[in-house]
Amino acid sequence: MAVDFGLEDRVAVVTGGYGVLGGSLADALVAAGARVAVLGRNREAGEAKADALRRAGGQAMAVVASALEEAELKAARDAVVKAWGGIDILVNAAGGNVARARTDNVTPFKLPLDAFDEVLRLNLHGTVYPTLVFAEAMAERKKGSVVNISSMAAQRPLKGVSGYSAAKAGVDSFTRWLAVELARHHGPGLRVNAIAPGFFVTKQNKAVLVQPDGSPTDRGRSILARTPMGRFGDPAELQGCLLWLCSDAASFVTGVVIPVDGGFSADGGI
Repeated sequence: MAVDFGLEDRVAVVTGGYGVLGGSLADALVAAGARVAVLGRNREAGEAKADALRRAGGQAMAVVASALEEAELKAARDAVVKAWGGIDILVNAAGGNVARARTDNVTPFKLPLDAFDEVLRLNLHGTVYPTLVFAEAMAERKKGSVVNISSMAAQRPLKGVSGYSAAKAGVDSFTRWLAVELARHHGPGLRVNAIAPGFFVTKQNKAVLVQPDGSPTDRGRSILARTPMGRFGDPAELQGCLLWLCSDAASFVTGVVIPVDGGFSADGGI
């Protein structure tokens, strides 16, 4: 039996598809032959990313919607289905931390509750809502792959990011729950998995991990000390795992959360 990693003519939606990690995942999908809809609130950024994907030889479109607005998500879903006939892949790459929700240097009792709610909604609800909207289109055809983006913060306690950690732990739980529900109710062709990135330098976390001269911050050094490979990841290093999970090569894989972390989650610290 030949192993098929190809995604030719499949339709993928990538939430947060113009971010650093989401953009890299969109690049990989297009390179593998998929048509990609870049979803986000910023029309200009979405159109710019879609244009870049087209210039790279792929088929791409931008759809404007907030990951937290059901009506906007349904309109985006309908637009993609009308343009390309269906949806085969959903990648939930939208999310991130909220600065006010960090408690790095203060007691946990100083955590603003509204900031906790905001980061929880951004990451957990911002994964659940798009999944329930777009996976419904997959369920009609009894085939599709959802890939959520989790985090090391879901698996290991990280200083100062309780809200983000709780949200990503929720993403892991939701991933496993939905994998079971979809397979039982809509057949084995519907799969739900997650990737748990280790530490990648993005626009949002760059100041936390790297100093202006390029050297790691104190937090960055602590992370590198616990990462056996001794470096931060490159966004392109998430692509292989994504393409596998989206392809028929992973046809019997569902309900798993796969670390791509340079060994961070495996290190016992001894």
